[in-house]
Amino acid sequence: MTLKTVAVTGGNGKIGSAILEHLSNHGYETANIARGKRREEVSDMYITTDLLDAGETYGAIAKTDADAVIHMGTIPDPYNHPDYRVYESNVMSAAHILEAAVSLGLESVCLPSSINAIGSEHQERDADVRYLPVDEDHPRTPDDAYGIAKHAMEVTADGIGRRPSTDLTIASLRYPWVTDESEMREYFLDADRSLAALADAHPATARDVLFSYLHIDDAAAIARQAVEADFDGHEPFWAVAGDTTADVPTEELAAEYFPEAEIRGEFEGYESLIDITKGTELLDWEPQRSWRDLA
Repeated sequence: MTLKTVAVTGGNGKIGSAILEHLSNHGYETANIARGKRREEVSDMYITTDLLDAGETYGAIAKTDADAVIHMGTIPDPYNHPDYRVYESNVMSAAHILEAAVSLGLESVCLPSSINAIGSEHQERDADVRYLPVDEDHPRTPDDAYGIAKHAMEVTADGIGRRPSTDLTIASLRYPWVTDESEMREYFLDADRSLAALADAHPATARDVLFSYLHIDDAAAIARQAVEADFDGHEPFWAVAGDTTADVPTEELAAEYFPEAEIRGEFEGYESLIDITKGTELLDWEPQRSWRDLA
């Protein structure tokens, strides 16, 4: 697979702009497909597009002459929009991207899934964690609009990816909270992350997200490596740091917060409660950064 130009939807946003910069640093031509005014100075082309319009989406991708698309232009949580808009933004925009990518003969598409695809911080119930470490085969049981949408987006990609006529590599990245160094200092390094304190921690850093996080540079890297990969159809990947946000060994963390979960294997040190070996095997990706390195 030879890629020259990569289009990034939502390149005005936090993760999207970091991906554009990362791609540029790796020698790619880039296009930012987004709504509103341009808010970055990295991309080689900027196209204003409504991704909920299938025709606009097709036309924008065609205009970029892209070889791959990294899709980050979605509503990022369920709180500031009606539920149907959250669902529509995440599912229909992905469907439009995939339809255009297949029709235009692109090489690959990277989609923005989330830890919420399995049911996480935004739902009414506690996260239903059946076994640890959690891998890509773990049951998905979300009940909130955002989590349901991420689940449905993955199911949509599954279906399109299994068509014999689809010659496209599709990766869904299950991101947790993607953090920069200042956020890691505030919420992890300078905060009390002891076992006792974790019960009152911010939901985005606590039990229902399996105490996961990811540095923004690692988030950009896995997106690039996802569109560079060459496998058939659609695959979801966990995109999380190699350790937890807790200042307590993972074995103790699992025993305290997930006493009913089946433990599959042994935990060493502060390693993540999520299994990221699939990303290593298929994408050649491993997270390089930890909040502990800031100490």
